[in-house]
Amino acid sequence: MTLLPSAGAAPSISLDRLPRNTAATIVAVAQPADDHDRSLVLRMSEIGFVPGEQVRIVAHGFLGREPLAVRVGRSTFALRSHEAALVQVRPNGGTP
Repeated sequence: MTLLPSAGAAPSISLDRLPRNTAATIVAVAQPADDHDRSLVLRMSEIGFVPGEQVRIVAHGFLGREPLAVRVGRSTFALRSHEAALVQVRPNGGTP
């Protein structure tokens, strides 16, 4: 999924590429083509991965950097890199 940044705005990146402890805002969630990812995106939106929500990665796993501990609002979830890659975020320019 490719998003074009608005004028003067920082470009978006996938959540799996967000540096640890960097605050960001969710700008989009991918619209996957296959049924497995479609149900995954639905579950993620139900738990709070929606545009406009604040997010940050609070920790990485030891081997292969998985899972990612991701804070959305006041909740923390463990995501695989594949799952986090479905979420596009715009870094807020600072740490929380």
